[in-house]
Parts: sequence; C-alpha cells; structure tokens
Amino acid sequence: MDFITGEILYIDKPLKWTSFDVVKRIRGVLLRRLKRKKFKVGHAGTLDPLATGVMIICTGKATKQIESLQAGVKEYVAEITFGATTPSFDLETEIDATYPISHISRELVENTLAQFTGEINQVPPAFSACKIDGHRAYKMARKGEDVNLKAKNLVIDEIELLSYSQEKISVRIVCSKGTYIRALARDIGEALGTGAHLTALRRTRVGNVKIEDCMSVDDATKMLEEVEIVIPQED
Repeated sequence: MDFITGEILYIDKPLKWTSFDVVKRIRGVLLRRLKRKKFKVGHAGTLDPLATGVMIICTGKATKQIESLQAGVKEYVAEITFGATTPSFDLETEIDATYPISHISRELVENTLAQFTGEINQVPPAFSACKIDGHRAYKMARKGEDVNLKAKNLVIDEIELLSYSQEKISVRIVCSKGTYIRALARDIGEALGTGAHLTALRRTRVGNVKIEDCMSVDDATKMLEEVEIVIPQED
C-alpha cells in the first residue's frame, strides 16, 4: 500500500475514543513503518467520544479529499431518552432538569418526527466545536460562559422510528453534513412537550461507506503493521 501517495481507510470508531485518538493510533503505526517523524493523516468528519461508527481516515496526499468526503450524506442510529435534559444534550454532562412523559404516545412521537424531515433550522449545541470570535464553543461552555450560536440550515432526508417506549426511542436518521444529532434530540424533546437527550449514537454510513465496510481500530492496527508498504528512496 502506498500511504504517501494516499490511502483511505474505513474505521469503526470505538466508544469513548475521540476522533483524534483514532487518527493518532493510525499515524503512530505509519510513522514507525515509514520511518518518519511527521506524516499527514486526517479524518473526514468528527464523531463525539460517546458516539461510535464510521470514520474515514485519509493518509498522505489523500488528505486533499477530506473536504469532499465529509460532504457526503450521513446515516445514524440514535437512542433518545425522554424526561430529562443535560447541558451537552447527551451523557457527557449531568441531568440538569426533568420533565413529565406521561402524555407521550407512539402516535405523538411519529407525528413529531415527521416535522423534522426536509429543511430545518438547527442551533448547534453549546458543547460543540463551533467557533465564536475564534474561540471553541465547548471551551466557553465548560467555563460557564454564555454561548450564543446562530441557527444553521440543514436537511434531514429521513427519520425512521426503529423502536418506541414512553421513556426512550431508537431512530435511524439520514442527514446532511453539519447536523448535530444531540441538538436534534433536544429539539424533538421540545416538540414533544418534554425534555430529551441523546443516550447512544452510532454512525452507520458516510456517503457510500457503510459500517460493514469498516475495520476495528485493532484490526486496522494489525493490518498496518503487517501490510507491505511502499517506502520511496527519496521524498
């Protein structure tokens, strides 16, 4: 494999790993194999530490393709829990408020989800990598500073209800680049007249890359350690 000219790897990101953790592992192996001190490795689309699933890793000159790769449509399977909210809209932070759920029914959920297909406006989470005057929103939020982010226009192609209970639902979501599923959980909760937060998230597709196309980090590491690698004499 020619990692300098550029290779693209499909990785299933583990729970509690950051996207940078995955890049760091891949880069570390390649630096040893290529006998270099520096080498370009990047990813096409960040996943939160509490999310798992498809990550596209690009090496060498293939990093020039990152922008086009991350523009692809994303598919997720998400678990949304009703009756409580958190500042981060997921399990990264503690519950800050609770709400009644006795009025929630399957019919209400299905009708509400239908409202979120097509073009929507979404305010990103305060605990996100969005920038405000050059500062990361999540750093400001963790300091207790006010974070005012503008709504973004997004497209939700599909929302399919996979499982339902009055306490939580599982949904399949097909959406455009830049969609925060945590924020979608917040908005769905508000539309249902309750609070909600994301309790599990798995990215199952990016563009044409599906989860079944992906390797575990350990399998990718083993492959990189064993595969024949092109090492130029002069570069």
